[in-house]
Amino acid sequence: MKSLVIMGVSGSGKTTVGKLLAQKTGGRFLDGDDFHPPENVAKMSSGIPLTDEDRQGWLETLASIIHEADDLTIIACSALKASYRAILKEAVFIFLHGSPELLADRINQRSGHYMPPGLLQSQLETLEVPTNVLALNVVESPQTLVEQIMARLNL
Repeated sequence: MKSLVIMGVSGSGKTTVGKLLAQKTGGRFLDGDDFHPPENVAKMSSGIPLTDEDRQGWLETLASIIHEADDLTIIACSALKASYRAILKEAVFIFLHGSPELLADRINQRSGHYMPPGLLQSQLETLEVPTNVLALNVVESPQTLVEQIMARLNL
């Protein structure tokens, strides 16, 4: 296993868990959001949900990174739909989930992120809950989640 995708809706802790997992394993962490083209960032910043067409090039870029990875690469990426995960198929997925209330609280407490709280509902409606992946409830601490990931994936 060379690549892991930490997936879930906004506020699920993908970046926090991904960075901590990379620190613990010596892997490389990449935030999928950093690879969105400026047009996508502008739309999301304005509270406009992205379309599948908007996401296509972004997902293809992430798929290339996953394919070319030589060492453990951990990518935070929402990967909300099965069709998106199919593009990223060479990765192992870890699904972070939590109650809408907890996720909304987390989003409202953070600053400096272009994803406005109003898009959470859109993401929850878009989410196609994955099966046959490691699914973890984010009510647990990031440290506990990382320990669970490392144990379950033998990292």
